[in-house]
Amino acid sequence: MNEELIARVGHHLRSWVTGRPLTAEAPGTAATVVLEDAAGLDAVLGSDAVGPGTLVLVPEAPAVQQGRDDRSGATVVGYEGSLSGSEGDASVDDVLFLQIQDYGVSPYMSLLGTTLVRMSGDTDFDLFLADADAARTEGRFAAFAVSPAVQLADLSALGARVPGDGPGTRLYVGRDGGVSVSPQGLRLGTAGDSAAVLRAEWERLNAASEVPGTVPLGAAVPEEVRGPAVHQRPWLARYLTTLDVLRDLQTRGITEPRVSGFGHRLVPELAEAEGALYTERASNADDAEAPILCWTPERAYVRVPGLDRTFQLGRRAAEITELLLVLGADEAATRHADRAEVERVLAFFADKGVPLARVLEATA
Repeated sequence: MNEELIARVGHHLRSWVTGRPLTAEAPGTAATVVLEDAAGLDAVLGSDAVGPGTLVLVPEAPAVQQGRDDRSGATVVGYEGSLSGSEGDASVDDVLFLQIQDYGVSPYMSLLGTTLVRMSGDTDFDLFLADADAARTEGRFAAFAVSPAVQLADLSALGARVPGDGPGTRLYVGRDGGVSVSPQGLRLGTAGDSAAVLRAEWERLNAASEVPGTVPLGAAVPEEVRGPAVHQRPWLARYLTTLDVLRDLQTRGITEPRVSGFGHRLVPELAEAEGALYTERASNADDAEAPILCWTPERAYVRVPGLDRTFQLGRRAAEITELLLVLGADEAATRHADRAEVERVLAFFADKGVPLARVLEATA
């Protein structure tokens, strides 16, 4: 298998695991389909749920079946192992390897490479919530969760904002022919069903829940457990985004930074007034799209979600940035810093192509 196809498989697998779409445009056919059994391949390829842009992953697919399918235009790739369980591993062409484990055992397992972490039931979900709560109140992030090797599965079910998740992004076909978006997901239909049927069931199931994300995890964690827990924690989307930021920082050798709003504040006055003035301006404490400020004793860093850039700041600039994030530009200048300093920080980000004032306004 050539390097280009291997890279494509890696991108598709990441999307299939997380639910994050490959592109901003919602395709009419599934971008990625994973089958647990090759017996369902013909039914899948005969459906309009797949098309020329679809990558279909099939266990132990015969060589004659791999490659571009003449009927649908989809690309069929074989894999070894399993992508459906909560433990084990899978590989593609002995080049791309994926380790799979459930959330509960992850703190005790060695990370040997790219690792998919799943919620296999209530216990895993409870442990995920406990770790999220500890990060929020104490600034203590689970070590495995911020490892660059780890990817949490089914992010929309965990409270992340993933607008493109659904049957247009990913499908899973079980051994019994049942179709969902993930192995732990609620059933949407049967292999061979049309894209319209699968989409309609996705929308029906989602509409039945007040909290987005019911489908991807619904067969493993009851909605009466998941829904209220996510609803009570509107900051989970920001927590999951912060995990991404911390993983990225680790790849740069930056370990164990503190994160503003997660148990810590860089500006002492903000920490002292957490219950008063901060509560008045708490919108971006829960907003996954608001900039994230991290720091170590030596450096401070700002990441704007959606941009593949991390900005390094001096201490004073980082403090003003935190004031801006918590209070907004006008109040930051009035309460804690002169306007010239605020304007210099805003100008710095503007020069880097990040109109921070507009970002703050949009997330307020």
